Amino acid sequence: MDSLLRHMVDMTGHRDHAMLDISVISAVQELSGANQTRVLGISSVGDQLFVRSRACIQAGGVACPEEPQDSGPGEPIATYPELDACLRQHATRAEGMGADGLRRLWLPIWFGERADTCLEIAHYTPFTPEALYMVSGIVSVYRNFQNLLDYSERDSLTGLLNRKTFDDQLARMLLATDADPVMPGLAERRGQHGAEAQWLAVVDVDHFKTVNDRFGHLYGDEVLILIANLLQSSFRTQDRVFRFGGEEFVVLLRSTTLENARRIIERFRLDVESHHFPQVGQVTVSIGFTGVSAADSPVVTLGHADQALYFAKANGRNRVCHYEALVDGGLLQTVTTNDTAEFF
Repeated sequence: MDSLLRHMVDMTGHRDHAMLDISVISAVQELSGANQTRVLGISSVGDQLFVRSRACIQAGGVACPEEPQDSGPGEPIATYPELDACLRQHATRAEGMGADGLRRLWLPIWFGERADTCLEIAHYTPFTPEALYMVSGIVSVYRNFQNLLDYSERDSLTGLLNRKTFDDQLARMLLATDADPVMPGLAERRGQHGAEAQWLAVVDVDHFKTVNDRFGHLYGDEVLILIANLLQSSFRTQDRVFRFGGEEFVVLLRSTTLENARRIIERFRLDVESHHFPQVGQVTVSIGFTGVSAADSPVVTLGHADQALYFAKANGRNRVCHYEALVDGGLLQTVTTNDTAEFF
């Protein structure tokens, strides 16, 4: 009982989805004696569902976020036939046996008609009624607390993180960057030499007002929802995606090289360009991105990405522009006036 109470206190003490994921799988792993416990994210691209691991813990190990090297939506739901059937039937759990001999229990986290998170618990022996009862209680607390976090942190239309959570997330990224400080202007050179850095990208839907005017706001909202789905499936689990309002989105890319950041962002742009939007047809996005440096304030960093975005908009749209490359090429000039404003 003491262990259960300790885990409940730990779970409800977090104000971050990633840390909440770590807490719940740590609790389930210890209290159920499982061989492996994972938090799976469930995303949709078009009519297809995909599954991607967000966090994992092995027996005797420490819980940690899953950080795939490549972007992409994950594994097709068909890879998990029992979970697929469970989701289609809106059931609360499913069980199956893997080729590795492990029994797997899947517990979708339902919010009304939607489940975009699932716990997966793997064990060599059948789950006892006592273990199932305890795990079900933990899942209920997890679902309720995740719902509270979503209400305060998520955009109600797209389900992405909202703007008021951006400052906190960027501040955390700047603290991580500050642990390995670089001189101003050197972040892009580090990236060009293969070193990892942090990145901020601003995404804007091209000609979105025309979509609203021609097809109506309901179709405009559907375009935003579909682009949000593409953002979630295109970027990695450790990246953070925000809706800033209207047709503008922001992405924080964690710990990757310049070449990989550009590739991930360009892949997303191409995914949007090739996606068929019902009734509307083709939609494109323009994107500006910049390196995140501890030497710059959040306003300056966001301003750099915005300038790259404006350049993309003014030069044909449907393209990705890197702020530091534009400055190095003489295509953009900036004059820093203070810590909170820039003019160009």
